[in-house]
Amino acid sequence: MTYRNPVPTVDIIIEMVDRPHRPIVLIERYNPPLGWAIPGGFLDYGETTELAAQREALEETGLQVELIEQFHVYSDPNRDRRKHTISIVFLATATGEPKAGDDAKGIGIFESWRIPNNLCFDHDHILRDYWRYRHYGIRPRLN
Repeated sequence: MTYRNPVPTVDIIIEMVDRPHRPIVLIERYNPPLGWAIPGGFLDYGETTELAAQREALEETGLQVELIEQFHVYSDPNRDRRKHTISIVFLATATGEPKAGDDAKGIGIFESWRIPNNLCFDHDHILRDYWRYRHYGIRPRLN
């Protein structure tokens, strides 16, 4: 019997606490799908989601992050065209100067009113939920 299970991933919304308005870090993807994305990636076997989030943040942004909380889980089977993934999204803080690494072609620091239009996956949805939570304290609804 062959099992087809969703693949676990993490995404990390990194707030830069050493800048006004606590902007967030986004990476410009080097590999398809192309566009801007919240830093993140796949869990390694035997790794906790927390360690995966810290590792992915460091690999893609060069930042040591402090995880603040697990924000929400996104599991829509269509969130990633390549395969069914489940993303555990963390909120984190960092200071310093991010540098594009790993599979990031570019990197940017963005306030809520400057977010690029060409976001990958369901990251526009995730960021809308994040801004609503950040500004109004309203958590995403469970579907």
